[in-house]
Formats: sequence, structure tokens, C-alpha cells
Amino acid sequence: MAKAPVLTPQAEDFPRWYQDLINKAELADNGPVRGTMVIRPYGYGLWERMQQEMDARIKKAGAQNAYFPMFIPQSYLTKEAEHVEGFAPELAVVTHGGGKELEEPVVVRPTSETIINEYFSKWVQSHRDLPLLINQWANVVRWELRPRVFLRTTEFLWQEGHTAHATYEDARAYASRIHTDVYGDFMTNVLGIDVVLGRKTAKERFAGAINTLTLEGMMGDGKALQMGTSHELGQNFAKAFNTTYQLQGAEREHVWQTSWGVSTRMVGGLIMSHGDDNGLRVPPRLAAVQAVVLAIKGEDAVLAKVREIGAQLEAAGVRVVVDDRTDTPFGRRAVDWELKGVPLRIEVGPRDLEAGTAMLVRRIAGGKEPVSVDSLAATVPGILEEDQAQLLRESRERRESRTVDVKSIDEAVEAAATGWGRISWADLGPEGEAKLAEQGVSVRCLVAADGTVPAADDQPGNYALVARAY
Repeated sequence: MAKAPVLTPQAEDFPRWYQDLINKAELADNGPVRGTMVIRPYGYGLWERMQQEMDARIKKAGAQNAYFPMFIPQSYLTKEAEHVEGFAPELAVVTHGGGKELEEPVVVRPTSETIINEYFSKWVQSHRDLPLLINQWANVVRWELRPRVFLRTTEFLWQEGHTAHATYEDARAYASRIHTDVYGDFMTNVLGIDVVLGRKTAKERFAGAINTLTLEGMMGDGKALQMGTSHELGQNFAKAFNTTYQLQGAEREHVWQTSWGVSTRMVGGLIMSHGDDNGLRVPPRLAAVQAVVLAIKGEDAVLAKVREIGAQLEAAGVRVVVDDRTDTPFGRRAVDWELKGVPLRIEVGPRDLEAGTAMLVRRIAGGKEPVSVDSLAATVPGILEEDQAQLLRESRERRESRTVDVKSIDEAVEAAATGWGRISWADLGPEGEAKLAEQGVSVRCLVAADGTVPAADDQPGNYALVARAY
């Protein structure tokens, strides 16, 4: 009798495959409150690595980490009308605490522009206080009607950056720097996802922003996922909270601001970009475990050798785990590591020991071959880089092959059934965007004719990328 597949095949039911993988690879469980999630250790390890890589880039861009309360007075949100209107349907509001009704309801943090501006207005007094570059790692709550683990949950983890600048030009340049040098670099070179960097339309902008820059990734089923955003806030929040700095004499000027964030949604993007019917495939630069050394048998000599190999790889800078749990069948352990997407498995048994070799199994490139134990420490780092490049190449090839030029709304809807459509923004415009939305298709971003991020919505030659999205 043929063995039943561990996961539902992608081609058969992509959403079911996604949920199967999360369960079988032990990434997360649903929480007790609808829309919440419990992130299991292996899944959280992926998020920790994302945090480490992102945090280093954020600090290189000059921002410092801080923390602000998760409870925000409701009155703060009402100060910026567009902002509160945009978030009103998603708010969780606390009206009672300590057994008593609160004098003023508090909102559980959906994002922190309002509370951070309350303090920016205290901290910024003169031009010498600028730029003020703050980031925080936190949780946020947005009451989600159609939850899906990692992609859309009522509570999720993220980083949110907030900055204040003396001029519009400085703020704009910093939002762009985060967009490209922090987010773009991380997603391309660590996540191995060929994201498109573009500009959101007015309809899709962040509530309260004057411009939103986005990074859009194509998932394995051809749908789009917004992987991160960087916003130019202009002076909207500065005026609402009177965040000003002193110029010469007594004259004061409102600051110009940005905000930007990525979240645990990136874990979902990682799964849907690189996963296959055998499980997850983790990019080596991201992987908390880049290689696992498995003992096939529990013989003392085998156990000693796998531990020796593990120590050699660790000394070579490889993030490695030694799996010497020989009380668990080898086949089960191998399948578990394959589901988790660890880039390399190095398997050692009595025969390998006699031959002075180990079986090297590549999760990303596929295939397996015996290699000399003595050569592992020297060859593994290069193999990991090869596999990293392969994932990015596959992501780019998928996006390019499944993006088609279209000239009408009907053609755009047809293209969005299997991938993305690319259409002139001058031909589509806000009216066409609204018609697409009626059929469940959205403009993911605007891109300039040369593929760069346009300086304005109406820049000649702009085209719109349209797709169905998560």
C-alpha cells in the first residue's frame, strides 16, 4: 500500500497545504481566542532570526530601540481623523479595569503613531533634537475578521519605526532608505524572496500618511503578499500633537515624520514562497539550524562521530544541531527535519563510519551524495550559499514567468487568476482600480517604467501591478 502524503499537495489545495505545513513542521497552533496564535519554538526561532537580521540593519540606519505602552488613551486616536477612521473597525477597546469602569476607555495598541507622537512632542524642542529615530519590537492587536495563522491574526508581533525630521526632504529620504537598504536588502538577501519595491496608490496608503512605500512578494500560488511598508507621514501627526522644533528666534516649525514596519507575516511569506510538498525550505542565511547531523544507529562510535562533525561545523561558523536521539526511529527524524526545511542533513551510520564518509542530503537543491567527513567543514558553507542563491532565483523566475502585460480590466482579472497583471496606471487610474476591487483584485503597487520606485503617483510611464492578495 502506498504511503499517504504527510502534507496536502499544493496543487490540490494550497490553503490546506499551508495549514498542514504549519502543524506538521511544529511552527504554530491556533490560540484560545479566535484569531490569536501560539508560536511554537521552531516557528519562533525563525522569527528570532528575522529579528536579529532586521535589528542589525535598523541600527545601522541610525535608529535606536525603545518601548511604549500597549494601552493608548482613546482620545489620542481621535486627534488624527484619517488615522482613527482607518483603524476604527479593527480596534480592541478596554472599558473596565480592576473591577471598575475606566474614566476614559483605552485602546489596545493597533500601531503607535499616536502615543509616540505624544512623547515626541515632549522630547523634540530644537533642531538639535532632530532627527529623532526610534524603533520598537512589540505586539499589536487588530481585530481580524478572517484570521489565518501568521498572515492575518488578531495579535501579531512586529517592529515599528517612528522618526521625526527637520525637513520634508530628510523624512522622505529616510523612508526610502528603510524601504530599500533595510527591508529590501533583508527580504532579498536573507529571506531569498524577490520582492517588488513600489509605491501604494492613494486608496491603499496607510491611514494618515502622504505616501506609502511597499514590498510585494509573489507566493507559490501566484497571489501577492504585502511583506512590509514604509510611510511618509508628512506633518499630519505633528500638527495633531503639536510636535514642533524651534528655528531661529522664537519661530517654531512642525516636524516631518515617517513610520515603517514588518511583522510575523514574513513567516507566512517565507512558508508560501519557498515551501514545497515535502514541507518548508528555509533559506540558509535565515535558518536557525543550517545543518543537522543525524546518527542513524546508537553505536558509541557513530554517536562520537556525529558529535565530532557537529563541533567541526560549529567551528566553521555553521549553525548546527546534532540529532543523536536514536531512541526515535531514524526515518521519522529525517522526515521531521525535512518538514522543518533545514537546508542540510548529514547522516552517519556504521557503513559511513567505515568508509570515512557521511551522506549529505540537500533540502533545497535536492538529492544526496556521500562526502568525505574530512571535507565537510570546508565544503558546507559554500553549499549553503549555493542553496541561498537557488531560492532567490526560483522566486524571481516564478514572479517573472507569472506576471503578464495587460491592457484592460478583464485581462487584469484573468491574469490575477494565476499570477500578476501589469497595466499602465494612466490607462487604469483610480476608476479602474475601484472596478478591479469589485472583483477581488487590488493594485499592489505602482512602479516606474524603468522598474524603480516612482516619485509620484502620476509620474509618466508608471505601471500598476495588480493581483489577488493575502
